[in-house]
Amino acid sequence: MTYQIDKNSNISHDKGADSKNRTSKRTDRKKLRQNETIEAKVVKWANPSIDATVKFFNSDYQGLTQSDADARLHRNGLNEIRHDAPPHFIVQLLRSFNSPFIYVLLGLAVISYFTDIKFAEPEDQSWVSIMIIIIMVSLSGLLRFIQEYRSSKASENLKSLVSNRATVLRRENKNEVGVLREIEMKKLVVGDIVQLEAGDMIPADIRLLESRDLFVSQAVLTGEALPVEKYDTLGAIAAKTANRQESNVELGALDAPSLCFMGTNVVSGSARGLVIATGGETYFGSLAKNVTTQKRVETHFDRGVNSVSWVLIKFMLVMVPIVFAINWYTKGDMLSALTFALAVAVGLTPEMLPMIVSTNLAKGAITMARRKVVVKRLNSVQNLGAMDVLCTDKTGTLTRDHIILEHHLNVKGQTDSNVLSFAWLNSFHQSGQKNLMDRAILKGAVDADIPNRTQVYQKIDELPFDFIRRRLSVVLSEPNGKHIMITKGAVEEMLEVSTHFVDDNQVKPLDAASKHAILSQAEFFNEDGFRVLLIASKMIMDEETKSQYTTADETQLVIRGFLTFLDPPKETAEAAILALKNYGVAVKVLTGDSVSVAAKVCDLVGLEVNKPLTGSDIDKMDDVELCQLVENTVLFAKLTPLQKSRVIKALQANGHTVGFLGDGINDAPALRDADVGISVDTAADIAKETADIILLEKSLMVLEEGVVKGRETFGNILKYLNMTASSNFGNVFSVLVASAWLPWEPMLAIHLLIQNLIYDISQMVLPWDKMDKEFLKTPRKWNAPNIRRFMLWLGPTSSVFDISTYILMWTVFGAGAAYALHGGTAGQDIMNSGWFVVGLVSQTLVVHMLRTRKIPFIQSCASWPIVVSTTIAIAIACYLPFSPLASSIGFIPLDGSYFYWLVATMVAYMTLTQIVKTIYIKRYGEWY
Repeated sequence: MTYQIDKNSNISHDKGADSKNRTSKRTDRKKLRQNETIEAKVVKWANPSIDATVKFFNSDYQGLTQSDADARLHRNGLNEIRHDAPPHFIVQLLRSFNSPFIYVLLGLAVISYFTDIKFAEPEDQSWVSIMIIIIMVSLSGLLRFIQEYRSSKASENLKSLVSNRATVLRRENKNEVGVLREIEMKKLVVGDIVQLEAGDMIPADIRLLESRDLFVSQAVLTGEALPVEKYDTLGAIAAKTANRQESNVELGALDAPSLCFMGTNVVSGSARGLVIATGGETYFGSLAKNVTTQKRVETHFDRGVNSVSWVLIKFMLVMVPIVFAINWYTKGDMLSALTFALAVAVGLTPEMLPMIVSTNLAKGAITMARRKVVVKRLNSVQNLGAMDVLCTDKTGTLTRDHIILEHHLNVKGQTDSNVLSFAWLNSFHQSGQKNLMDRAILKGAVDADIPNRTQVYQKIDELPFDFIRRRLSVVLSEPNGKHIMITKGAVEEMLEVSTHFVDDNQVKPLDAASKHAILSQAEFFNEDGFRVLLIASKMIMDEETKSQYTTADETQLVIRGFLTFLDPPKETAEAAILALKNYGVAVKVLTGDSVSVAAKVCDLVGLEVNKPLTGSDIDKMDDVELCQLVENTVLFAKLTPLQKSRVIKALQANGHTVGFLGDGINDAPALRDADVGISVDTAADIAKETADIILLEKSLMVLEEGVVKGRETFGNILKYLNMTASSNFGNVFSVLVASAWLPWEPMLAIHLLIQNLIYDISQMVLPWDKMDKEFLKTPRKWNAPNIRRFMLWLGPTSSVFDISTYILMWTVFGAGAAYALHGGTAGQDIMNSGWFVVGLVSQTLVVHMLRTRKIPFIQSCASWPIVVSTTIAIAIACYLPFSPLASSIGFIPLDGSYFYWLVATMVAYMTLTQIVKTIYIKRYGEWY
């Protein structure tokens, strides 16, 4: 990535536009100047000598003293980029009111000001409607803010448990020798000397002081998948610069081979470097400053919430004008009709949705934290619940992550200490991060006293492991000065570069028959669940020796023998896979290991492998063919990092919500591309940084609990949406009927507002409700059309009894007689009081009816907070017509016999709702 700035050209983000406004141009030029400054600043340190660089930053090859580091940290601040810091609480507070429903309510409050205050007669002026709307807005926004702020604080505390660390050279005073110690990455300062190994994330912008076969992935900055080699020597830098100049290619900051950049990661090799920039002054930090000013890409969860929100808003925009038109036409009073229509609009607005969503997600994240699951991104709670395919690596997830060197054999299958000696030389002298097999080799060699019986070698060079060659070589100098290459790697890849093998201390040609025998022997071990590596060597002729070797030198190797490793499956793996299957989550294994080993492990943990796919198979397929095959394939073996990502994208293209569990360097691309990336606290830095969720215990059982909590969280959000949408639709339908028939509104605008306020407050405890076990068994996704269908089916059931209440109040309780005798608004207070109670009680009771697909109170009971809140709401509804406030808000006490009719109406309403619900479930096969 190189920023090339042509000062004579016009800069535009839109190629089809001829010009930009002046403000946009100034902003573009400012950003380009900033990047140009960062570019020049970073490149400046690519070429000066190492001594000059160390001197300029007042550093030392033995590292900074602790007091000096503390002073620099206090002066320059933490090594954090801008997006890592949580927003200020004021910003969070303002964001809590950023909701389309809040905007709708505020717009209605403004209109209400004109109808109730500005243009109303002095005696009719009232602030009540405006105050109720403000209370609703305040409750929604403030409660959302409180939950999100608490969750943010809790999340920051939890993230500290899995913070990335860096290895730095520090000393107590200037007379001491520096000691390597691990510190939090955010406490690095300019001038620190850091040690880098394979798997490390580059913690800051670094000028290399020394390096060994260092390969760095810069994909986070450049998008390039292949790692690039980095050097510390000026000679290599000068040569690379000269080549670029000869090719007329500009050398940009990221091309500088002596510089490593914050956010990239070490794939192989080792190095020591000087920190030249931290935090916002790094190259990555400068890009982050620009990114934070842009709108973040919406997640699947955000899009789901927005789609549902706009369905409800569009419904309101259609129905409210109809209510207004009918009331104006039938009553002849435009202002009164407008006031009533505004109240209906408020009643239709699910203003508590943002608060309900935030509270559910925050509660889910906190609950998951108690189960050793750290949620880095709040929305991933729902994504985890929506997950229907889990892709996982094999080692440490299905297996115990404790590899044992079981055999060291020659090509005849006999134990051979020479094979172990060569393996020890390879693993001992490699500079990269030693994996579990290397550690097993080193332990096995120590147990066999190999180090004490092997002559001393001097390391010349190393060809680090990569996921294409699948082997690692070291070049050593024997005591007599001759060079020997020792290579270990995967069986097939080793045979590709080998021409001979050792048999009875004799070197023999590796013909087709011998290759077949070696492959058969390896396959035999694989089928028993062993992982197999081949160990080989090559004596290098004196005239071919050199100080640096390349992968092209890995030819004409001599096979020495086999190394077999055992990583037994976890005892809990089979139960966990079965549990996930019962919850509708298919488990697929994506591994770089061989087919036979992975298939054996899958068999032991209960995964049925029909026909596995290998990385080479995938490379031969186009996207269409791969999308077809991934559906029924359980095991994907011998995959490169990019092939893992391709499998995940194919599953997503088929409509699946995909989770990926991984912890290695090679898992970072898949973690980024999955709908929910899951890692563990012991993972490589780049894996932890990329993941959405961190498991403090690498177990599928822990993950299964997270899936359940995610679905419970989403279920309670859906409850509020479906119940509110159906109730609101029923109320509007009832209002339309009443407006066309009654001589006045069935309820005043203030009654609708009070009713809505009481109902919404009662719903604040909904996140603490339980979900039916049947609901949790299936992955759930946002489905706006389903909510619309639910609303149209269940909403009119309440209207049946609203209309029956109109008739009851008109005939039995005298509203019609009063109107006939006195005209005007006579009888309206009777109608208002009766329908208010029925409307609020039915709307509250429907919570119990619609929260479950079962028979409420008998087969499924709500949690005690729901029972208490709905009971209080019903009590308030029944009390208001008798309260001291009754006359001031247009209510009158109801006759005692009314409550017999109320009980009968509610019983009939719940019965009809249950019938409609049963028909709905039978027809559509689902609830929510």
